[in-house]
Amino acid sequence: MRPSILIIDDEQNICQSLLGILEPEGYETLAVSSGEDGLEALARRRFDLALLDIMLPGIDGLETLSRVKAIRPNCQVIIISGHGTIETAVRATKLGAFDFMEKPLSMEKTLLVVKNALHRKKLEEENLQLREEMEKGCVMIGDSIPMQALRQQIDFAAPTDARILIFGENGTGKELVARLLHYRSQRRQNRFVAVNCAAIPEELIESELFGHVKGSFTGANEDKDGKFVLADGGTLFLDEVGDMSLRTQSKILRVLEELQIEAVGGKASQKVDVRVISATNKNLDDEIEKGNFREDLLYRLEVIPFLVPPLRERTEDIETLAGFFAREFCEKYGKPHIRFTPQAMEALQQYSWPGNVRELRNLIERVVIMVPRTTIDLSDLPPYTLQSATAPSAAEAEGEESLKTAREGFEREFILRRIRECGGNISGAARSLGIERSYLYEKMRRLDIPIPKKES
Repeated sequence: MRPSILIIDDEQNICQSLLGILEPEGYETLAVSSGEDGLEALARRRFDLALLDIMLPGIDGLETLSRVKAIRPNCQVIIISGHGTIETAVRATKLGAFDFMEKPLSMEKTLLVVKNALHRKKLEEENLQLREEMEKGCVMIGDSIPMQALRQQIDFAAPTDARILIFGENGTGKELVARLLHYRSQRRQNRFVAVNCAAIPEELIESELFGHVKGSFTGANEDKDGKFVLADGGTLFLDEVGDMSLRTQSKILRVLEELQIEAVGGKASQKVDVRVISATNKNLDDEIEKGNFREDLLYRLEVIPFLVPPLRERTEDIETLAGFFAREFCEKYGKPHIRFTPQAMEALQQYSWPGNVRELRNLIERVVIMVPRTTIDLSDLPPYTLQSATAPSAAEAEGEESLKTAREGFEREFILRRIRECGGNISGAARSLGIERSYLYEKMRRLDIPIPKKES
């Protein structure tokens, strides 16, 4: 979407000059001649930036600035004036102006100040988004290659309305991914509604999803809106979608095709505007072969597939996750911060984590509560986590080494292919992989990948 700029100036030649500077740069512009007209335009739509003259007919520029910030606090404002004084500039800055430019305006300075103001707006929005995610507990921890790739997928897909199907084992964080997709979308001001399809009895799931009218069944004592209506304008998250009955699947399919629902016992249809994100821990291709899942519904749900990796495939994130959870629970329970000995951390990294991140979080909470010391050693960990830390048999060692070799071989070929696609440019390959260049160099060193001559 192109940045939008509002020009408020009563001098026609100044407006034409600014339009001639900004429109060729790809900015969407609108020029008005008074503060009142500018405020009316801002009331109708959002602008990223306003270029505002001080000397205006009617209400002056400073009063207009004050009102702009009241109705559109996120709109950046640049003051322009042919009679600027230090006192005026200071007053404008205190009222929230980004910068102050004197007439006559130069093209180079105007474009630079506009670019800087829009950059600050973007940073402020990103900081606000991150703060909202932190407040809602939506923080994705880990810098492993799978997690960096997942973050990149979220960044690409979140601003769209495309339906997304998230695959992953229990406890990997599928709902977290769904919430991040919502909070980084254009729908973030509206509701995120989650439904666990596996936890609702078959006879009630249609009522939960589509709502019901009073008297439609025993216990329906009043009208009730379903989750599709509650999520109207926002995002509906269908968790464990592979556990829905075929009857419910057919109704979901119809809703996705027609974008309207009919309450249980109702006669009128209601249009809904909902982005559907779903998740499953099952292999839906296998479920289709068994006759348990509709193939046409899979095509509707899986516009973009996401895979959340299990914790055992990103063991380099375990130390960061353990530290994050430790800080969280130490603060929650008023305990001094803890640290893990190298031996304890190695045991955590070698454990297979069948319950994934959820299991790790629960273990750290238990340790914080039950261990009276601030240093956590092997003896403080549950015995089942130490099995992997003991010396494996020769056969196990050979199997583990084979798996490690296979994984490293795949990773090596994947990185080499990306480097070739980028013409040997390491910086370009790092960007395409979604990782830092220095981290890619370290990976190449460990996997014995030669550095192209032009990069050495």
